[in-house]
Amino acid sequence: MSTRNYVGGELSLFAQARNWKRYFGRHLRQALVGDVLEVGAGLGETTRALCDGRQSAWTCLEPDPALGAQLSRTVAGLGLRTPVRVVTGTLADLPPEQRFDAVIYIDVLEHIADDRAELMRAEAHLKPGGRLVVLAPAHMALFSEFDRAIGHHRRYNRAMLSAVAPPGVVKERLFYLDAVGMLCSLANRVLLRQAQPSLGAILFWDRVLVPVSRVVDVLLGYALGRSVIGIWRMPAGAGEST
Repeated sequence: MSTRNYVGGELSLFAQARNWKRYFGRHLRQALVGDVLEVGAGLGETTRALCDGRQSAWTCLEPDPALGAQLSRTVAGLGLRTPVRVVTGTLADLPPEQRFDAVIYIDVLEHIADDRAELMRAEAHLKPGGRLVVLAPAHMALFSEFDRAIGHHRRYNRAMLSAVAPPGVVKERLFYLDAVGMLCSLANRVLLRQAQPSLGAILFWDRVLVPVSRVVDVLLGYALGRSVIGIWRMPAGAGEST
């Protein structure tokens, strides 16, 4: 991220969005194998949702020292089957030779000013055959006071996300999720103009709208949604010496 002192006040609210985390987690599951690096791990709620024991190791990378300390305490109490370690810093703080089977950004890339350079750094930490996974808020037309308040530089459509993918990776999937949840984002953008959603609004979205989106998204062929997901793969022979 552009700063190592990220407040992250919205993280505790979105920690309650458990249906949503299970929903997008189903779409990422096949990519999250082996040694996984989670960039911008925050409070550890994504780790809790996605680190399910099928991984050989999981590294939480968090640039904010206060969040990193809290994350370490959270991870220690989760009782996960996969070994998890917490690193306070950014990709620049990792050994250049360290490689992962998956590098993931869950609602993180939009906080980073130079997103293209960030993903280039991520590509350098992928093993041959490894996956780069990004989930981000979708559609600049929905950019709201909330986005501005929590430090978003942008929201993405598929073309924008595709354009910042490193040249050395191959696209596997690029799709939208949560078509019904777009109504919440649109209402906040046009009517409410809130810098922070209420807990009630988060729970309504998560418990009522996300289950409906699971049906509607299929009917729409994942062509519309509040979030966009990209999954890319490093070719199997990439980086291997000849």
